[in-house]
Amino acid sequence: MRQLRKNFPFLLMAAPGFLLLVVFSYLPMFGVVIAFKNYRASQGIWGSDWIGLKNFEFLVRTPDLQRITTNTIFLNTLFILTGLIGAIGLALLLNEVRVKLAARIYQTVIFFPFIISWVIVGYFSFALLNYENGLVNGVVRALGIEPISWYNSPDQWPAILTITNLWKGVGYGSVIYLAAMLGINQEYYEAAMLDGANKLQQIRYITLPFLIPVVIIVMLLAIGKIFYADFGMFYYVTRDSKLLYPTTDVIDTYVFRALRVNADIGMAAATGLYQSVVGFALVIFSNWVVKRIDPERSLF
Repeated sequence: MRQLRKNFPFLLMAAPGFLLLVVFSYLPMFGVVIAFKNYRASQGIWGSDWIGLKNFEFLVRTPDLQRITTNTIFLNTLFILTGLIGAIGLALLLNEVRVKLAARIYQTVIFFPFIISWVIVGYFSFALLNYENGLVNGVVRALGIEPISWYNSPDQWPAILTITNLWKGVGYGSVIYLAAMLGINQEYYEAAMLDGANKLQQIRYITLPFLIPVVIIVMLLAIGKIFYADFGMFYYVTRDSKLLYPTTDVIDTYVFRALRVNADIGMAAATGLYQSVVGFALVIFSNWVVKRIDPERSLF
């Protein structure tokens, strides 16, 4: 009780976030039982018939399983690697801005795309890539080159989606690493300058080593979601074009189309459970690898 009274103001501050976590993250976990039932809205969750693992047969037996799984893992891996490099690089540049007003303006500008809806980004992409009057093809025509039908060329879209994801998310990622950089003791840099270290050497031997714990945490969390695709990006930016499915169709968009056609909520729940379990296993395995290499840098 003494500790409770002592920490009551802090507990009160944490209460709204804790309640949101319980209501929107923990209570819905009881609905995981839908993955094992032939769910009918008229019968409710507990009244629907139990069918065991039959809902999981949708993913196992689908002929597109290899394609959507490969696309999901490959594209998410691209997003993780490019996002990591881009965010750290941008944070390093922002860290060198000494004028506070300029730094705030730069941070606001690069952070702004993160809050834009994927629906809006989809329209931006269409304005750029439209075959008839898109800006990119307009420049290509002006250079005397044959324009490209982007929405009919699936091979181009891993690069396009990577660039789009980088443009939208690199600002948010850079804020995390910039905050970590600002926490580095400046005495390290002063000592390095006295020893004759240039800026690149300071980044290599001081900044980057201090960022490793943050990088590991961000990477572990990203690996946990590697089987999840950003539905908004894959659905709206590609405009759900069937011609792009060979390289852009992922688990989330595939299940959405199946749910829209069959209205099988149990199947969708089974897919979500499958993604969560695999993601959890990957986080545990990745953390185990980090712990074997350097126990002090593991997440838990």
